[in-house]
Amino acid sequence: MALHASVAAIRRQSSGNLPDATYLVFSTMHQPLPELVELQRLLDDAPPELSAHIAHTVRVDGQDLPIHVLTLGNPDPALPAIGYFAGVHGLERIGTRVLLVYLSGLLNRLKWDPMLHRQLEMLRMVFVPLVNPGGMLRNTRCNPDGVDLMRNAPLDSLEKVPFFLGGQRFSPKLAWYRGLLNAPMQPESQMLSQVVETELAHRRFSLALDCHSGFGVRDRIWFPFAHTAKPFPNLPEVHALKSLFEQTYPTHNYLVEPQSRQYLTHGDLWDHFYLNARAQGGGKRVFLPLTLEMGSWLWVKKNPRQLFSRQGLFNPRPGHRLHRILRQHLLWLDFLARAACGGDRWLPRGKDRLRHKKLALAEWYGWKTQT
Repeated sequence: MALHASVAAIRRQSSGNLPDATYLVFSTMHQPLPELVELQRLLDDAPPELSAHIAHTVRVDGQDLPIHVLTLGNPDPALPAIGYFAGVHGLERIGTRVLLVYLSGLLNRLKWDPMLHRQLEMLRMVFVPLVNPGGMLRNTRCNPDGVDLMRNAPLDSLEKVPFFLGGQRFSPKLAWYRGLLNAPMQPESQMLSQVVETELAHRRFSLALDCHSGFGVRDRIWFPFAHTAKPFPNLPEVHALKSLFEQTYPTHNYLVEPQSRQYLTHGDLWDHFYLNARAQGGGKRVFLPLTLEMGSWLWVKKNPRQLFSRQGLFNPRPGHRLHRILRQHLLWLDFLARAACGGDRWLPRGKDRLRHKKLALAEWYGWKTQT
């Protein structure tokens, strides 16, 4: 297994971008970002099985904010992998907090759980808990350049998108700004693309989960596509995964659906990553990018005062509700790791794959198929 990257090693790696004296030690003139402080605490106390490096550093408001990439498990490219991501939108702190709680539990289990060690011999796990630290520091959805990272990919919708919500190029002062036409993706988007390419997409089977909040009164699991209402090629695999989850945990409360069922967008990063992975793999690889969309409207419904706070629209309050949210999604995150590890036992093939495709088309797209 990869060796743990100590604080000193990370400092040496980041020299020139993040001076030693300022490595996550903020000036008294600045307020520390709590999520980065908690992440650093986990790194300081981490067992040797955890490897970490800084993939990019964001300079904002006089602070150097690192974007950490953490890995556990076997790096063998022949084995399956799962990636966990959060904090793409700076206002959605709850996603980062859920990942930090899950990661903390894993690191503590490494001290005593032989079954977890066995799982990591057969699986690669990747974490980017805070993709957009500059946006989180400034309490904005976008990154410090005013770009919405989830509208930033060089991918246009094949159908009509909601005005503004689907992505716009008018101004970074307005919501859902995509960036300049034909400009390179933002550094955070490029970093994410590199992680997906090097850790996930080249494998025979991999999963990704991106944690978000801010839509609906139910917790949803979204899968591609967001740029078109057409079914995506790995629809049978997603339906098989959903069926596996329902058989294992029949009382779950998630609504599993394609994102296109709610709205279409330009520039969706995960659609872009999926299409690139499929093109490079010739359709022989299975890469399933999923989104956990936590239903924050329910939190506002239970506590209407949250309407008057930008943070309140995307994050649960008060404390007891926050703790419940932090607990309730750990089962889903752990299930995905086990499903990735055991993919050979449940991924559909042959007639079973065709059966899942027919069921998925009927359930999610209303297509009537002959039995």
